[in-house]
Amino acid sequence: MIYVRFSVLGSGSGGNSTLVAAGSTRVLVDAGFSGRELVKRLAVVGVAPEELAAVLVTHEHGDHVRGAGVLARAHGTRLLMTAGTRRACAKLLRGTEDVGTYRPGRPFVVGDVRVEPFVTTHDAADPAAFALVDQTSGLRLGVATDLGRPTVQVKYALRGCDGLIVESNYDEVRLWSAGYPAAVKARIASSHGHMSNQTAAGFVGEVFGPRLSAVVLAHLSEESNTPALARSTMNAALQSKGYQGLVEVATADEPTAWFDLTELRSRVESVQLSLF
Repeated sequence: MIYVRFSVLGSGSGGNSTLVAAGSTRVLVDAGFSGRELVKRLAVVGVAPEELAAVLVTHEHGDHVRGAGVLARAHGTRLLMTAGTRRACAKLLRGTEDVGTYRPGRPFVVGDVRVEPFVTTHDAADPAAFALVDQTSGLRLGVATDLGRPTVQVKYALRGCDGLIVESNYDEVRLWSAGYPAAVKARIASSHGHMSNQTAAGFVGEVFGPRLSAVVLAHLSEESNTPALARSTMNAALQSKGYQGLVEVATADEPTAWFDLTELRSRVESVQLSLF
């Protein structure tokens, strides 16, 4: 049976990692927890680290790479990152890891998965995000946290997705009343920081198409957001377009359940196609 499934192992300022399974291939997008914690979270969803074909690294911030080096050394997991991110991760790596590089705008294949990396504006050395495509079914999953802002290139890369994992970092009112220093607030809200609930909802509304069947909100701020606020903002934007799919929120505390894109798409496709 053809399937594409994913589970967000955790997402927030304390760590980010997403597991994607397509056919016989298992990949992680980011490894932002300790090596031990990553193995523990993988076990919760029934996957051993030796099953991973690769870790796709988006950028060098600790909440995205904390366990990458340990995972690579302990389990032989291949790490894939841009050249700029590899240089920025020099202190994390010891030279014994299996590390490959990719370039945004140049798709590559990992097992059954076609990886389409694209540039983001986040404040990192060489940041990227991904669309992951199952080579057999064509099912498409976008994984885009730490976007900064949704550029034209980002919107183009994520059109036609069956599933989206997208940051919905903060509520604008809560951010400006939060206890962060003013400079931190400005950085978060800048075009090189994170997307608000409102920006995320507008962005997903722009890339919404008849195939979209699952939206998982990620990288929520614990201080300036709540799952209820993020979900309600996204629901309001998508329901006005006739969206019939899933809207869920990932947290930093524990993995989500498996989301099966094959099943979810079959539930909503006929209904949403009638809108286009």
